[in-house]
Amino acid sequence: MERKWWTLLAVSVATFMLLLDITVVNVALPSIRADLGASFTDLQWVFDAYTLTLAALVLTAGSLADRLGRRKMFAIGLVIFSVASFLCAVAPNPAFLNGSRAVQGVGGAIMFAVSLALIAQEFAAGRERGAAMGVYGATIGIAVAVGPLIGGALTDALGWESIFYLNVPIGAAALAVTFVKLRESRDPNATRVDWPGVALFSASLFLLVLALVRGNAEGWTSALILGLFAAAAVLMAGFVAVELRVAEPMLPLGLFRRRAFTGVQLAAFAVSASLFALFLYLTLYLQNYLGLSPFQAGLRYLPITVLSFLIAPVAGLLLSRVQARLMLGVGLAMIGVGLLLMGGIQPDDSWTTLLAGFLIGGAGVGLINPVIADVAVSVVPKERSGMAAGINDTFRQVGIAVGIAVWGAVLVARGTDRFTELAGPVAAGAPAHELVEAASSGSLGEALAAVPVPARQVLTVAARDGFLSGLNLVLFLGALVSLAGAALALWLVRENEIERSAEH
Repeated sequence: MERKWWTLLAVSVATFMLLLDITVVNVALPSIRADLGASFTDLQWVFDAYTLTLAALVLTAGSLADRLGRRKMFAIGLVIFSVASFLCAVAPNPAFLNGSRAVQGVGGAIMFAVSLALIAQEFAAGRERGAAMGVYGATIGIAVAVGPLIGGALTDALGWESIFYLNVPIGAAALAVTFVKLRESRDPNATRVDWPGVALFSASLFLLVLALVRGNAEGWTSALILGLFAAAAVLMAGFVAVELRVAEPMLPLGLFRRRAFTGVQLAAFAVSASLFALFLYLTLYLQNYLGLSPFQAGLRYLPITVLSFLIAPVAGLLLSRVQARLMLGVGLAMIGVGLLLMGGIQPDDSWTTLLAGFLIGGAGVGLINPVIADVAVSVVPKERSGMAAGINDTFRQVGIAVGIAVWGAVLVARGTDRFTELAGPVAAGAPAHELVEAASSGSLGEALAAVPVPARQVLTVAARDGFLSGLNLVLFLGALVSLAGAALALWLVRENEIERSAEH
């Protein structure tokens, strides 16, 4: 088999492992909460600890890979991710788990940053690269499709720890292929790493998400939350100032003069901040509100994931025939419509109220994943593909991290208002936002154990309805984000800025 196919295989296996880990964790969250005593905020950090470190470091990883060697950095990322997965599996408490998830993010950052660059260096622009991106997109679809099922089956049969143990043999196999079959490559013009930029960007993003996650508990006008927002803004302004001055910035702002480059980053952010970030809260609905087991919840995700898997390779083949902006616009619009159809959930609804939205949203995801992957590395010179892939993955992960934090804050705030409205005088003195969080995370029974029985029934109904009201609101707002991304992609992405082969 030719080297380029071995490269595609190694990248696909690594991507499969990364995405499998995310989708598997989704359905295991209630079990993690029960075993480790995790709170609603802890469950948010299971994702945000990972996505924050990934988003903060993926650009640096791309720069290091361009300088030190892409194959070498890819192998290092595989090792870090696999070791961190083992640490997640043996975590004795939520803090240790989330710390290990942060380390996973370091390995994930390296692998994400290098994956698309490795494909771009082996496959020529045009039909050949489009086909490779179709396989890459199909890998994403497979991981998303089987992740909930594997996660549910493993969690039910062996416990949530097994979902992390699974990464160890997969990582070892990908590492073997990397050392034996992949070609080393680097950017001969790469110089140094922008460490001041890394520090400022990481700190700003962390403080922003921390403020969003803690806002409901501390009060949005409290000195702590306002201070965190102000510090995040100051640090981000400092980051922009540094990037404009340094010779080798981690985020070359000049690239955003290319409309297509800006458009594909916004598209990646939109899909991540909408549907992908909302998967966490949809999972909490399926398991904690409807009472489904992890495996049963995984089965319910099949419509969205199977369609994503089936459409992704077709989208890869269409890349050389259909304008990228049309595929991005249509795909994001479908995701927006899907989220609108998922909303409006009533207390007596079953999971099938989500079915139409799952089908349309899944088709949209399958359509745009290969397009984003291809355009991200095709609007810059080939030698800068590592950096371009890193920037795209940064926008993806920032979208997930910020999306999870924002939607969680909105869900609890809206749920608290609804709880107070329904519970009336019974709610006096009750920690409203804590009870809504408990309803979300599946610990409402424990939270109400000390409450007198007559009041307990009223508070239970109010807290569950509050969660549902908050979920409906964030599904609607997520749809608006996706539809806005569709409009921006149609406006900004132009085919003449995308590198294509001569015959196309």
